[in-house]
Amino acid sequence: MNEVPSPDLRIGDSERESALSALGEHLSAGRLDVDEYGDRSARVAAARTRGELAEVFADLPEPHPVFGTPPPAPAKAVQPKPPGAVAYSDRPLSQRVSAAMMPVLFAGAIVLGITTGIWWFIALPFLFGAFAQGIWGKDWDKDRRERDRRRHRS
Repeated sequence: MNEVPSPDLRIGDSERESALSALGEHLSAGRLDVDEYGDRSARVAAARTRGELAEVFADLPEPHPVFGTPPPAPAKAVQPKPPGAVAYSDRPLSQRVSAAMMPVLFAGAIVLGITTGIWWFIALPFLFGAFAQGIWGKDWDKDRRERDRRRHRS
């Protein structure tokens, strides 16, 4: 470490984290054994000034702690959508078509029931919905699982 800027200046948590990270790299490179790493880590935790922190790294090559700049923020993890929340546009075309046909069929059944006097036609949209779920429902679940697997891989 060349010259420490303002060795009497107090340090904060970000400088201690930077120093501990640098010590970890020295440990993984084999420059420090586990006991010496523990001793130096304790000195880093107890250090109050830049000079005290620089003494820990006096006999070590780079990397050294970074003074005055906070460590980079960790990348935000992408939170997956809840399993029940699926956008309408993510649904398969067959399911969107059958959903769009339901109100039309229901209105048609009401008109047919009123004009002919046969009210059981009102059940046709519900029967169609059950039929559509039986035909296309399992494919939709399979498509959703495949899409979720692709998202998790990337």
